[in-house]
Amino acid sequence: MLIQPIDYFLVGWFVLVAISTLWVGVDQFRSNPEPTVMKWGFILVTLYLGPIGALLYVLADKEPRPGEHEEFTKPLWKQGIGSTIHCVAGDATGIIAAAVIVSTLGLPMWLDLIIEYIAGFAFGLFIFQALFMKNMMGGTYWQNVRRSFLPEFISMNFMMAGMAPVMSLLMMGRDMRAMVPTELIFWGVMSVGVAAGFALAYPSNVWMVKKGIKHGLMTQRKEPATDPQTEHAGHAAMAAGSGAGRDEAQPPSEHEQHQPRGTSKVTVPQLTVVASFATIALIVGMVAPANAVNMTLSAEDVGGLIMPPGMIMTRDTPAEAMEDMAAVDPRDVTSAYDVDTRGDEVLEPSRIEDGVKIYELTVSLIRWEILPGVAVDAYAYNGQVPGPRLNFTQGDRIRIDVTNKLDETTTVHWHGLDVPNEMDGPAGITQDPIQPGATYSYEYTVKQWGTFFYHSHDHADRQQALGLYGALIIDPADPSQQPAADHDYTIQLQEWLNREGLTYPAMPMEGGMPNYFTINGKAYPATETIDMKIGETLKVRFIGSNTVGIHPMHIHGGPFTVVARDGEALAEDQQFKADTINIGPGQRYDVIWEALEPGKWLIHCHINHHTTNNNVETDGAGGLTMIINVTE
Repeated sequence: MLIQPIDYFLVGWFVLVAISTLWVGVDQFRSNPEPTVMKWGFILVTLYLGPIGALLYVLADKEPRPGEHEEFTKPLWKQGIGSTIHCVAGDATGIIAAAVIVSTLGLPMWLDLIIEYIAGFAFGLFIFQALFMKNMMGGTYWQNVRRSFLPEFISMNFMMAGMAPVMSLLMMGRDMRAMVPTELIFWGVMSVGVAAGFALAYPSNVWMVKKGIKHGLMTQRKEPATDPQTEHAGHAAMAAGSGAGRDEAQPPSEHEQHQPRGTSKVTVPQLTVVASFATIALIVGMVAPANAVNMTLSAEDVGGLIMPPGMIMTRDTPAEAMEDMAAVDPRDVTSAYDVDTRGDEVLEPSRIEDGVKIYELTVSLIRWEILPGVAVDAYAYNGQVPGPRLNFTQGDRIRIDVTNKLDETTTVHWHGLDVPNEMDGPAGITQDPIQPGATYSYEYTVKQWGTFFYHSHDHADRQQALGLYGALIIDPADPSQQPAADHDYTIQLQEWLNREGLTYPAMPMEGGMPNYFTINGKAYPATETIDMKIGETLKVRFIGSNTVGIHPMHIHGGPFTVVARDGEALAEDQQFKADTINIGPGQRYDVIWEALEPGKWLIHCHINHHTTNNNVETDGAGGLTMIINVTE
């Protein structure tokens, strides 16, 4: 499933990669006169770099016309490309193979880089250099290992110095799907890393070709040329640098006797300084990312997470924090609901056993439309945001069976209720969290009455912010205790962070601030309208189900009377009039408002940004806004 704009780009990119690789492979084996090892080198590099590899092939190596390959590839910059191609083809293959294996094993990133370096160097030296080049270099396999060691060491160090920081910073940046080999972005990061490694290794390869210690591009004809000059040029191209690092006391092999003896022009101090600089570059490339990202984490810890734009992650940010801040994976959504579907629907007991009212709540991941065309990926009780309303009466014995269909643990806390400690809900403190697929039963006698709510108390920073909350309204055993009103309406407040089609838990921190706000799961103008007549009264139960900030809720058309706070009714002499009340997370206020004049009167948050949708007003408002429509 393509869930980010980069995914669509990568699909197009890898189509080009496939086309480029196929073309280079066919052209190499059909018409380009060079050794098989170099053919495969260009094919592999094109597989990693796509059109860039095809471009390098055309500019530096593809024979323009029959018989011109030797002359065409003579320039040093082209010889350097050939040398780098040979290095990258072997080294990158080892590095990428190791990255896949290490990611699957779940090893930390710092160990990942070390294993990748060892694998890349080993594959490049023992396979692509000493084995695949044996027929051209002459001598035994182990002699070729010795001859190739230092050039391969220099080239590999520069290449890994380019690849390591790119892989570390991109894999552990915002989109950590890049750590997972089954994701397209993993291979995209590998391509960028190979490109960076190629660019950094290229200058050293040009230098080593010039000094005669590495091969550049070569020409190999199917039939020997008859012109002595052409034959000499072809052999010279094949033998460039073939004598690098050879013991002068050792006689040339039979193969080498037919080629010009390669002569290294590099001095020991030059070679020492270049090798040392390459090693320093490698160390910097491997270590520097540890200043920005937590290199102790692995794909098993955080692979697949996508972090919010602007979220600050440091080298000591733990995996648990990243998991809680990450986007909901839209591929895990089990059902979707349009803007006309409402939350806060009254839940009736499924049955009554021995006087115990039994209710059933199921926790799942849904797509919930808060505005026409704007949907969030939410955690929900019974497929609703907010969850279904639980209406109890003081003295009821109730049981709530909670089934967890998330892929993480959860619990339920009964906010403000006097319940047995083991029924209170904090995960790991009063109960073991409810495992995915499991059911847990909460049972208690309802002692209080008033306005309460329930919400998750496991990964609370994440789960409540993503929709796991619902109203809990308890009627008094003596109905006369409750202040009367003609209408009764519950308002549950919520903040959402939705960017680039992904939903993140809104949090009061950098990168976590919300851009959508809802009343009962909808943002204005999708919020409900309350219809009233002049002289009628409205009880509004404000519930601070929000998790980010305080919302000063204001009602137009005259003041209201505050009659209850946090589930406790206020005596008449404690009640007071106001037109704005601050609703903090967890707080509840019951207020009674009288319709004095006809018209459309607003209920809204008095933080103006909270009455917008992604910073934009829709039909005059947005977010935490709803209308009371009063008629004669």
